[in-house]
Amino acid sequence: MEQAQPAPGSLSWRLSSHPITLLTFLSFRIASLLVYLFGLLFTDNMVMIFIITILLLAADFYYLKNIAGRRLVGLRWWNEVDPSTGDSHWVFESSEPGTKIINATDSRFFWLAIYAQPLLWVVLAIVALFSFKFIWLPLVAIALVLTITNSLAFSRCDKFSQASNLAGSALSSGNLAGSIATNMVGRFFSR
Repeated sequence: MEQAQPAPGSLSWRLSSHPITLLTFLSFRIASLLVYLFGLLFTDNMVMIFIITILLLAADFYYLKNIAGRRLVGLRWWNEVDPSTGDSHWVFESSEPGTKIINATDSRFFWLAIYAQPLLWVVLAIVALFSFKFIWLPLVAIALVLTITNSLAFSRCDKFSQASNLAGSALSSGNLAGSIATNMVGRFFSR
């Protein structure tokens, strides 16, 4: 008998447009949790577990922000600081709507993983508090800062992408909004 093919958009890495990127992204996400949860089974050295978990979290943050986000869902973000004023602002980048087709499977894995991991770290923070293992709270706090930063940034980036795509399509197509904008610009320059 033949195996049934999974439906497009289902959670099967075989349907991914970028399976190596997806598996690397998921590996970094899972590895930091596994080292934190099961590290004490293999060694009594808390410092080593702390360092390895921090390195995995940093690699996950970098890989998600610069590689996985761009390849899996066409989104990227960064923070710029104005050297004269010292003000920082976030810059969001998204692929052009017609140039990149986002795979539904990649998108589902991406958004599920990006929102699930901060929730798991919150649960681990609560467990550390109620089990009186306060020594682990700095590590959990660092994990929360890194994962929530990426979650918020990609959420804003997605909203920015949807808004700019909507505005671009309204101004470039022959609909009412495009006609109004064209007429307003035409009247401004005809005076």
